[in-house]
Amino acid sequence: MVCPRKLGTLAGLLFASVVATAGRADAVDLNGAWVGDADQCDKVFTRQGGKPGFTEMSDVYGGGFIIDGDQIIGKFAHCRIKSRKESGPSVNLIAGCATDIMLSSVQFSVKELDANSIVRLFPGMDGMEITYHRCPNR
Repeated sequence: MVCPRKLGTLAGLLFASVVATAGRADAVDLNGAWVGDADQCDKVFTRQGGKPGFTEMSDVYGGGFIIDGDQIIGKFAHCRIKSRKESGPSVNLIAGCATDIMLSSVQFSVKELDANSIVRLFPGMDGMEITYHRCPNR
């Protein structure tokens, strides 16, 4: 059985896979460290060897995810973008994700709100969305 906290972190990480950039000049640039509450950046992320990493207790503060090109990194899972389609500020993609116990293919939709905020959309579930904020200097 998988710990519910790990499943929540996996869900956040899988969401993150939606927002990786594809390297196009007009692509939505969403590389960086992302959290649900911008005030929690220092409690979720740290710098490790010049790169962002997770604090030991990051999941206690809502967790988060790191986007680096086609890599989406969470504390308990890692994803790679397989395909991406953009329509203005909206991004739809499919990612292959792995945890210690499973592999999966996941589809996501997000919309850029501004340069440092995105919202995950749930098609078919009106009013259901989750907002994430990019942490500065992470």
